[in-house]
Amino acid sequence: MATILLIEDNKDIRDNTAEILEMANYKVLTASDGKIGVQMAEEAHPDLIVCDITMPVLDGYGVIHLLHKKEHLSNIPFIFLTAKAERADMRKGMDAGADDYITKPFDATDLLNAIECRLKKSALLKKDISTGIDGMQILLSATSGKEALYTLKEERNVNYYKKKQSVYTEGNHPSCLYFIVKGKVKTYRRNEDGKELITAIYKEGDFIGYVPLLENSVYKENADAIEETELAIIPRKDFEELTHSNVQVLQRFVRLLASNIVEKEMQLLNIAYSSLRKKVADALMFITRKYNQSDSEKFSIDISRDNLAAIAGVAKESLIRTLGDFRDEKLITIKDGEIFITDSKRMAGMLN
Repeated sequence: MATILLIEDNKDIRDNTAEILEMANYKVLTASDGKIGVQMAEEAHPDLIVCDITMPVLDGYGVIHLLHKKEHLSNIPFIFLTAKAERADMRKGMDAGADDYITKPFDATDLLNAIECRLKKSALLKKDISTGIDGMQILLSATSGKEALYTLKEERNVNYYKKKQSVYTEGNHPSCLYFIVKGKVKTYRRNEDGKELITAIYKEGDFIGYVPLLENSVYKENADAIEETELAIIPRKDFEELTHSNVQVLQRFVRLLASNIVEKEMQLLNIAYSSLRKKVADALMFITRKYNQSDSEKFSIDISRDNLAAIAGVAKESLIRTLGDFRDEKLITIKDGEIFITDSKRMAGMLN
């Protein structure tokens, strides 16, 4: 049962609205002014807030301003319910960050439909957008009604890439966001000697190329297809419209960015301080975690030795020699070039 916080200073309207919401099977909390409403939001963390604008002590604009300053409350769907019916008032309410704006006197059905819609979109945005083929559709369907985005969801362009084909190159300006429909992609950089270091690998359901879009900068790495790959193309203007119109979507991409930064920091630490054996073991476990999220016992690592060496940050010859040692120690088996980890516990616990 979803919990709704109703902030309304008029007792009759507050009681009648609460009764309607309870009849619709919602748990309802009520507050008689904005200050009390913010305190109750802190304590109860409701699933949605319905709030009047003109109130004593703290008005509706003050409520939404305070909530947006608190990270744990900023994503709660927020609906203004007010007698201010002028277009300028509606624009001000939406600019303040409200998800919807309903004027009094209101139809109960309109209010319930608005609440149901916002709760559904909130639930979609709580899903992990970095996994699953429906990742892009989840984001697009969770936006606030831009027709172009719905068209994009239904009729997106898909580009096809052969193995080793370039997706984008370092130094270029991004023109779109990529979504992996099928296949695998690596991002990498080269040092002055031309040695390649893979900075990340991506799978079906991942977004790539969003960092320079968020930073308004150029690509700082290269991206190539590891195998035959299909990428859905989201034009830059639509990505910017998507993130500008929905704070929650932007925050999800920022969280992805933060997660990738932590992942890359750990990779660099392993390369800098780990032994050869641990570097190779960590690379094998990293790929397994990335591509075998269902924990299948039949999973095999079929990435080329060149790419595997670039992920581990070691020479290809050293990688091959270490894989031979792991095979002799029965940590892995190798069949037709594919690597099967046979003792993941020992591999994960490899010491320097």
